[in-house]
Amino acid sequence: MDNDVRQKLLAYADLYETASFIEGDPSWFMHQVQGDANREATAFMASALSYGSRKQFMPKVQQLLDWANGDIDGWLRSGTFKNHFVDGDSKCFYRLYNCHTMNRFLSAYSRLLTTHGTMGQYVASTASTGLEAVRAITSWFAAEGDGTVVPKDTTSACKRVCMFLRWMVRTNSPVDLGLWTFIGRDSLIMPLDTHVLQQACSLGLLNSRTATMHTAIKLTQTMAEVFPGDPLRGDFALFGYGVNND
Repeated sequence: MDNDVRQKLLAYADLYETASFIEGDPSWFMHQVQGDANREATAFMASALSYGSRKQFMPKVQQLLDWANGDIDGWLRSGTFKNHFVDGDSKCFYRLYNCHTMNRFLSAYSRLLTTHGTMGQYVASTASTGLEAVRAITSWFAAEGDGTVVPKDTTSACKRVCMFLRWMVRTNSPVDLGLWTFIGRDSLIMPLDTHVLQQACSLGLLNSRTATMHTAIKLTQTMAEVFPGDPLRGDFALFGYGVNND
């Protein structure tokens, strides 16, 4: 890797992994609630809806939080979410997600909580690495009838699941929560979408044009050269690079 690129990534990571990063970012929501189980559930809801424009999806996450009176975990466990998302209702909630889609997704999540206690307890029972965790999450929702909100497998980059795992696993961060100590942060996979892919290609970190899990893992390995033991610090670096070049 070119030394100028390496130094640029290190500088952007230092500049952007700060408490001020949270403002306007979907990670903001998990910092507004109390209790680890509720933070975890709120984080998963925020990550699940984080696609498209922030101006569009952030109000939708806030709407869920308002309906749940700040307790997403309890809202899911009680089944109260069904008052807002009726099975079979085709009314649009957000982009490709109608009320029926949300009902299927939230019902699958509610069953996970009932069966395993928390998402963390479920993942811990079957995974010890980032990729295993992604597979555990996608396989649960696929088996429970939701292949829309959560990807059905790890063929795609699973950007939003990988972002959620960053929030849950990385410790000593002003942004990430670090609740899941059973997964090493060195095994996490870069959250990769089209925008991140473009930034990585422009820096010469990738030459692929498709956001697949294979490409995400390749980018993670490259970032591990810059941030040994903590490759997802590179997520902040690429964000910073994007901000300064847009």
